[in-house]
Amino acid sequence: MTQTETDTKASAAQAHAIDLENQHAAHNYHPLPVVVASGDGAWVTDVDGRRYLDCLAAYSAVNFGHSNPVLLDAAREQLGRITLTSRAFHNDQLGPFVTALAELAGKDLVLPMNTGAEAVESGIKVARAWGYRVKGVAPDQANIIVAAGNFHGRTTTIISFSDDQDARADFGPFTPGFRTVPYGDAAALEAAIDENTVAALIEPIQGEAGVVVPPAEYLPAVREITARHNVLFIADEIQSGLGRTGATFACDLVDVVPDLYLLGKALGGGIVPVSAVVGNRDVLGVLQPGQHGSTFGGNPLAAAVGLAVVKMLATGEMQETARIRGARLHDGLTKLVGRGVVAVRGAGLWAGIDIDPALASGREVCEALMSRGLLAKDTHGSTIRLAPPIVVSDDDIDWAVEQLTIVLGEFAAAK
Repeated sequence: MTQTETDTKASAAQAHAIDLENQHAAHNYHPLPVVVASGDGAWVTDVDGRRYLDCLAAYSAVNFGHSNPVLLDAAREQLGRITLTSRAFHNDQLGPFVTALAELAGKDLVLPMNTGAEAVESGIKVARAWGYRVKGVAPDQANIIVAAGNFHGRTTTIISFSDDQDARADFGPFTPGFRTVPYGDAAALEAAIDENTVAALIEPIQGEAGVVVPPAEYLPAVREITARHNVLFIADEIQSGLGRTGATFACDLVDVVPDLYLLGKALGGGIVPVSAVVGNRDVLGVLQPGQHGSTFGGNPLAAAVGLAVVKMLATGEMQETARIRGARLHDGLTKLVGRGVVAVRGAGLWAGIDIDPALASGREVCEALMSRGLLAKDTHGSTIRLAPPIVVSDDDIDWAVEQLTIVLGEFAAAK
């Protein structure tokens, strides 16, 4: 068989897989035309045998790399024992997991759930219950302050306080009780607080908005303001937490401790969905049996994998690696400003790159990068995001920057 015949056969295999998905999967995503079949570390391989550097890491869910042997071992061991009991019974994995996670976060209690959106919904319920039962807010009057440009998920309640029209259009009526203020503006947040405000729900770094990093004084000011007004500070660390930014939590970068952490994505090691609300007993303790729950939340398989993730983070090695390799990535990307790149933002191994819209859209750049063996994701028109697994090598980082440099040069030459 000639190389051309091999390529044709391989392309047909990929086209068939994409066609099946397009025919029978709801079209709620617009993925790049690549069909991934396997992964190892920072690299994935498609059905045609082509390898790609994964610079999305499933939106930070694969922080520790594809097929991480430590995490796979934990999953395999638990798969052979028991995977689900429901919370109607105790299981031998949940206690060790929540104990270790509480210790990692410096908190008392953990509410285990499954997806990031569930963690956000749970945090909202906890904040409202705390407001009524502890703060003394009048019944059904609680409000929560959120930031413009936020992304916390796509459930009906969460999109009620989103300003992304793609997420909102035709999904109303929406849930009341939220007030939106500009991101990074602590004074606006304080001005929005009244006697019925129970929480401020903030992403320490806004991921979907384009890896937007607020001014250094913002989160400390939010912490001070919320404490002074007896309002909970809820930090959505679902994308930014667990090593991505070079610290355990992005809040650590500015020495801030919120009342509640919302965690997810990387907590499941890229193997199973695991999320959690983590806080102290005076807040999370407002929940009583029957008031909130999840059949799969805290299941033995998820707890076993989550415990392995927490143990990995407890050494600090992953955080340090993300910090060092992230500095290398940002150094390389910053050199592209003025050469097709308008601005670069981020922390650790997380970067938002604004492409000159006169040159190309973010989608076009991502498609061109894909053709060169690099997978990235666009957002908001001309912005792309890079978030490779923390196990990425120095050579991989340099190669990624090189591919972006080449692609930008090709777009510039075509103008």
